[in-house]
Amino acid sequence: MIMRNTYNIILTILTVLVPLTSCLDKYPEDAIQQDEAITTVAEARQAVVGIYSLTKSGALFSGELTLLPDIQCDLVAAVQGNSNTYGDIWRWEIKSTNKQITGVYGALYSLIGRCNFLLDNLSKVEENTYDEDDLKKIVTYRGEAHFARALAYSELIKLFCKPYEPETAAQELGVALVKSYVNPGKITRATLQESYNLVLEDLKVAEECLKPEKMDGLVLYNSRDFTIGTVYALYSRVYLYMHNWDKAIEYTTKVIDSGKYILSSATKMINNTYTFFEYMWHCDDATETIWKVGFETTSFGGALGRVFLNYNYINFKPDYVPTNWALGLYDKKDQRATTYFQQLRTGYPHGLACPLLVKYFGNDVYISQNILHVNEPKVFRLAEQYLIRAEAYCQKGQYSKAGADISTLRKARYSSYGNTTLITEQNW
Repeated sequence: MIMRNTYNIILTILTVLVPLTSCLDKYPEDAIQQDEAITTVAEARQAVVGIYSLTKSGALFSGELTLLPDIQCDLVAAVQGNSNTYGDIWRWEIKSTNKQITGVYGALYSLIGRCNFLLDNLSKVEENTYDEDDLKKIVTYRGEAHFARALAYSELIKLFCKPYEPETAAQELGVALVKSYVNPGKITRATLQESYNLVLEDLKVAEECLKPEKMDGLVLYNSRDFTIGTVYALYSRVYLYMHNWDKAIEYTTKVIDSGKYILSSATKMINNTYTFFEYMWHCDDATETIWKVGFETTSFGGALGRVFLNYNYINFKPDYVPTNWALGLYDKKDQRATTYFQQLRTGYPHGLACPLLVKYFGNDVYISQNILHVNEPKVFRLAEQYLIRAEAYCQKGQYSKAGADISTLRKARYSSYGNTTLITEQNW
């Protein structure tokens, strides 16, 4: 499900978990001086690899960053006999010292720190580079770093700040903005307006650096790398949060009209086993995926499906099962439901049988190697862009346009659907 910031985790964290430079006068003899850490294009590339590697963290998209809001907003219910994993979140007994929440906070700032470290050194590498191809690589690396920083800050703002209201954003607290690893400055919370402004500034640089000279023949879907598509997708998400409906429509339209992404059909078969929609979840491969966190069987992050299944090759002992109200959100013709949920009997003494969340049962290749409940997180998908644009249209009172977008989605997901969706001021 696409999460919105209406069920934010709003906490006060007293300690800002930001990588800082050492206050010692001397480096250890085997340490690399900061100004010597990234001196070549190859070393810059390794720093970029490090940025992508950190997105695999189990505290982020493949773990707590995704799971905690779902559990907190009661999309699931705890099962009798559960292991109490994330129990305090489900019970709303949330303290600032909660290790999962501080883990999310720390991992996002660690990602920002890696971006800042690269950006602090990239100009120096650029000044000493004369090969045209290498200079183009540097531009790409700069774009990737600015995008990753924008993404990290957007998640921090969503989770740890109040929802954006244009009238009060300049007075509300945002997050601590750190734009340099070497000279972080005074660590204080900026305003919410300033925090969003930095995200937009980073996205502007990322757009300039990652925008291809031509789109013809360019494959962007199912990407493990940040692309112009991810830039536009995050722009639209951020502008929706900021209530800038026109900009949200502008950037979703850039994604949708690019022709680079196609909604995964829940009725058309990709092979003898799966529909295109099922294949997206069983094999982590889809034409509607704009960006996913790239895993390998030898290098992956958290296991999103574990708390929902806890399968041990014998039975299921889920910590949480979907609530009836969440299950009731799906129309009978909505084929997503059969992909996301399956009626199974648990292995608890009470023998409860109910729909379990099997959406994250795991990638088939990983399962074949006895790695369960691991999927590549699909952070941006085309479906979200249609939903963002539909909501923005409704905010502007353009209900027929919103209905057209919802119809497009339903035709891809329903077993059968008509040509129009009637959306009005009363029902949107």
